[in-house]
Amino acid sequence: MSKYSEKQFLKSFSFALRGLRIGFKSQKNIRRQCCVAVLVFVCAYFLHFSLYEYLFLVIAVAMVLTAEMFNSAIEFSIDAVLKNKYSKLAGMAKDVAAGAVCITSFTAVIIGSLLFLNKILPLVKGYFV
Repeated sequence: MSKYSEKQFLKSFSFALRGLRIGFKSQKNIRRQCCVAVLVFVCAYFLHFSLYEYLFLVIAVAMVLTAEMFNSAIEFSIDAVLKNKYSKLAGMAKDVAAGAVCITSFTAVIIGSLLFLNKILPLVKGYFV
């Protein structure tokens, strides 16, 4: 018998949902990225993306939001430990975490650009020819 009951699992799941709510409510970048994600999926729908193209979009969006959540968790933890006092090392840690979000976001932009250009270029080409 497992030491984890269904009740404990549901409690853990409620903590995870609470974390998502906190991230969404407290982080402007997460809200912006969610709005961009909705716009991306709407555009993908109208461009008739295939299942695999949607899969790449979902992975790209999930990577960015996950990186942003980790960045927020790192910032909250550092601020809690240092009681919001300045520390050069803490600033460096926050900058590195933000850099990880930047890399993930650039990667998502590349993925999205490749997917959307593959759909848009034939439309534009047909319009001008």
